[in-house]
Amino acid sequence: MPSIEQEIMQTKFRNERHKAIINVVYTGNWLTAQHTKFLKKFDLTEQQFNILRILRGQRPKPSSINLLRERMLDKMSDVSRLVERLRKQGLVERKISAKDRRAVEVVITKEGLLVLTKIDRKAHEIDATAATLTDEELQILNSLLDKLRG
Repeated sequence: MPSIEQEIMQTKFRNERHKAIINVVYTGNWLTAQHTKFLKKFDLTEQQFNILRILRGQRPKPSSINLLRERMLDKMSDVSRLVERLRKQGLVERKISAKDRRAVEVVITKEGLLVLTKIDRKAHEIDATAATLTDEELQILNSLLDKLRG
């Protein structure tokens, strides 16, 4: 397995902290590319998939655009635009809230649930990106990433 130095053809870093930050960013981009390639088979972007997963978790309760925005992994996403694209694909429905006529409620459709079921059946393909790590190493990695953000 190539080192970060080999991957980006850089041998000098200011220090180990700088090297680790570059490595996390590079690896994050690599993982994003793998995930994007996987989801392309289902005609979804990562952000659209994220919204569908949130809606499935909220089901049967509807979700507001603000709730979706708060829970998105990519905080820069235009949630309204993403929901509209998913609506056009028949994967979500938008309704005016009965409690607040200014608010929009979003729910996942049967078609949306079916797409997620198909993705779930193939999830082992994306999980394979972490196959080089043991369960113990994955726990340590998760702990270190949480600590880094904390």
